Amino acid sequence: MVESKSKVNVVMMKKLLIFTLVMFVFGYALVPFYEKFCEVTGINNLLQPDVRTKETRVDEGRWITVEFDANTRGLPWQFRPLQTSARIHPGEPVNVMYEIVNNSDREINGQAIPSYSPRFLDKYLKKFECFCFTKQVLEPNETRQMPVQFVIEPSLPADIHTVTISYTFFELPDGASPAKK
Repeated sequence: MVESKSKVNVVMMKKLLIFTLVMFVFGYALVPFYEKFCEVTGINNLLQPDVRTKETRVDEGRWITVEFDANTRGLPWQFRPLQTSARIHPGEPVNVMYEIVNNSDREINGQAIPSYSPRFLDKYLKKFECFCFTKQVLEPNETRQMPVQFVIEPSLPADIHTVTISYTFFELPDGASPAKK
């Protein structure tokens, strides 16, 4: 009886180990599948620069307040926009500077991921330059100012008067490549 329970436990342990290994491999396999899916569907274009087309018409009869937000997750960095908001006309090019400070005594690799409010803003926001397009490497105690250049298209729904552009920096392990463009 004791021996059969022991055999059952060993069999169960083997099944659990195999299941754990399969789930671990599956988790790593999801990354390239996700990237390919986003590439095919055009969903993951948040980390790619937009192409400047012909001059966008500026809607001078309308104002939008753009709020800027900056966050870090798990990094000993201070990260902030040098201005917290801007009042703009849709179609007007905007330049904003962000400042980042590495408060540690080691070099750190980071990647900024953008998010927007309202969520559909990415359809109307065209970024031409952004630190979020590339991995950022900061030396110990380094301070850096980084630009973001964008335009909000005049086709943004007229009932939207305030939008928020937020960036969150995450640490990249040494040797890791940034999010794929």
